[in-house]
Amino acid sequence: MSGDPARRIASELRRRGLAAPARLLLDAHLPLAPLLADAGAALNPFLRVVGGRTLEDLGRLLDDAGMKRLIVELDVEERHAESG
Repeated sequence: MSGDPARRIASELRRRGLAAPARLLLDAHLPLAPLLADAGAALNPFLRVVGGRTLEDLGRLLDDAGMKRLIVELDVEERHAESG
């Protein structure tokens, strides 16, 4: 699997059946991306210690670009699931 955090998290959400709710929450919280990015930067060291790489990657995806990347990955996987 790729080292891209957005791709890994999208795959994990899809595997657990949470892709649709995650996509909805991402769309709803996109306007809050600047605030979430600040929170992610502040919490990233703690996330790394508590949850390892996955939570650290999630902290990096809280900014505007990261959230949009995750939305794209969720959409790509959705199209892939529909065609396969």
